[in-house]
Amino acid sequence: MYGGDEVSALVIDVGWNTCKAGYAGEDAPKAVFPSLVGVIEKSGAADGSAAALGNGDVEMGDAEEKRTGNKPGGDGNDKARKANRKLYVNALGFRRDFMEVVPTVKEGLVADWDLVEGLWEHAFRERLLVDPREHPMLLAEPSHNTNSSRETTVELMFEKHQVPALFLAKNAVLTSFASGRATSLVVDSGGGSTTVAAVHDGYVLRKAIVRSPIGGDALTEAMLNTVESMNVMIKPRYSFKRTEVRLGEFRVTDLDLPNTTESYRRYQQRCIAADIKESVCRVADSTFEEKQYQNIPTQPYELPDGNIVEIGADRFRIPEIIFNPSILKSIPGMEKVAEEQGRISGLPTMVLESINKCDADIRRELFSGILLAGGNAVMTQMKERLEKELMEEAPQAARVKVISSGNNIERRFSVWIGGSILASLGSFQQMWMSKPEYEENGPSFVHRKCP
Repeated sequence: MYGGDEVSALVIDVGWNTCKAGYAGEDAPKAVFPSLVGVIEKSGAADGSAAALGNGDVEMGDAEEKRTGNKPGGDGNDKARKANRKLYVNALGFRRDFMEVVPTVKEGLVADWDLVEGLWEHAFRERLLVDPREHPMLLAEPSHNTNSSRETTVELMFEKHQVPALFLAKNAVLTSFASGRATSLVVDSGGGSTTVAAVHDGYVLRKAIVRSPIGGDALTEAMLNTVESMNVMIKPRYSFKRTEVRLGEFRVTDLDLPNTTESYRRYQQRCIAADIKESVCRVADSTFEEKQYQNIPTQPYELPDGNIVEIGADRFRIPEIIFNPSILKSIPGMEKVAEEQGRISGLPTMVLESINKCDADIRRELFSGILLAGGNAVMTQMKERLEKELMEEAPQAARVKVISSGNNIERRFSVWIGGSILASLGSFQQMWMSKPEYEENGPSFVHRKCP
């Protein structure tokens, strides 16, 4: 039905922070945009202050019956509320009155199907400029995805978007394919969580999936609270006007914008804190100890309003949270988060736990093929530190090898790249779940076609 190079399949990966979309066979996604969505309740903007929909905005007005992640269909009040709101996809750079910032994904799973549909629609119509009815779709899904979520995905793609064929592939499997391996242990540390999953002969071993809520967003929040504890206020870019009074000298004037929501203000602050984290942070060579880093030289960072913040030991302390989550308690403002999360394992412990849940005869192979992927894999010294800690704790007979691409794009987009490779293989074309198969067997057929 779909022969070799004529397929022109699309690959879509909706992550915690970003949505990646593009054509199978390409080296990198054509479109990368935030998967957080701006939402304005129409009743909340009674003064008509909500701007007309512009480029990148998707209006969900009199939509058909809505779906939510936890309660498919939702109750009557929920449907009415959803039908009475506007979604702004890929438009969070522009402040709007009463606009809330809502995550599409929570704990790795879809939280709101309306928002996901908005992301898909934006990817097809605005970014890739394609008609989904003409392209098979390969969608990346979390390794721990639920059956009901998979069926909803299939239903929406075939019923609403009328795609000719579809395939759902697990994130860990795609990362493994991206590195050319059929068996590996995938350590995927993204924005919302860190997941360790064993892949054997191209299949995820569900019993060996180990997850932690510590991801890039937790580190960003820790950085934001750390900077605020220094009595430095991170001013969002929309909240002030900067004018040059003399050459190289600027005056900052605060703007009065009372209808800005707290979620949008915090989102803009987190964007700046994330840039600070990515610019100055690096993983310590060995276990972080406060005494060793007391006299370390600070690194300056210029905030958008011109103020300078000096980051010292915290540029090592914050990445250490991934290896030792108990450090959260020592960061001002994060004590409550640490209590809510309870006891969380560090990354090396998660890796060992996952491998020990697998059969003894494949453990040696998993130890020698640990793949590091996700946004946090880009941090300096991450690979070396993980390898060092695993060597100390692994059995003597095990040969520990952590593999991480030298290319930051490949590390960050490894799931999408694996999907691009898989969907472009000639031998894969018989694997698609076609529309006639869906019509004959229903959405539950996806569990047989896409194990």
